[in-house]
Amino acid sequence: MGLGIVLVFWALAGMVIASIGSLTLAVTTAFLTRRVPAQRHRAILAAAIFPFVCLGWEACLFVFQGVVNEGLLNRDPGIGDTWHAPLPNGFQILMIDVTDQGLVYNPKTQPGPTIGEQEDAVAGVRELQVAGRYILGGRDSKSFADPFQEKENVDSFFILDTASSKQTKFETYDELRSRAQEFGINLKLEPIHSVYARYRWTWFDLFAVVLFFIPPLVGLALLAWWVWHLRRTRVEPPFGQPLTESVG
Repeated sequence: MGLGIVLVFWALAGMVIASIGSLTLAVTTAFLTRRVPAQRHRAILAAAIFPFVCLGWEACLFVFQGVVNEGLLNRDPGIGDTWHAPLPNGFQILMIDVTDQGLVYNPKTQPGPTIGEQEDAVAGVRELQVAGRYILGGRDSKSFADPFQEKENVDSFFILDTASSKQTKFETYDELRSRAQEFGINLKLEPIHSVYARYRWTWFDLFAVVLFFIPPLVGLALLAWWVWHLRRTRVEPPFGQPLTESVG
């Protein structure tokens, strides 16, 4: 699913949720401010608009974090069908459409926008370990013939020296483990998506989550305080007289 389709889906979902929230808040505010002599209409209107203001805030925040992650941090925006993150040695992880296999490559040596397999770029990687200057992994040479295959088949292994951009290939796991021990590495391969997750999320994403929740919650608290304050000004009708409501 492309990024455009995902954005349209979440935009529609956001409008539905905001509409439900708007109706709920407006009805609740109208009920709680019965017989309030002044500003009742403004409070109901503010309650009805508030969810759409929140939706606009979240949309702007998503664009902001997407620009920062893609433009400055070299990470994906968090949605879509492409996931990528930098490794501490300057290389990158890239997964397209699926998250159980992907590419490990040096972005500085790729000639164009497309990524080609070469000495310092390995495709079909399913298992991975980052150990200082070395990247160790297991790959599926047939993964791109059918990227959606259910069976994960690791048929070869490799060590990539990021300092020299040299790749050494192995046919078996034992061969890889033996070479890793020569380098003083305790071999512990993980699924590629686990390694991706470790390096994808940063302090900035935590900051974006805080901005996602805190301002709307503060706004909701202020709206609740206003409704509570208005409710204290309700005018009770004289005993025996019919109840009337003011919408001033």
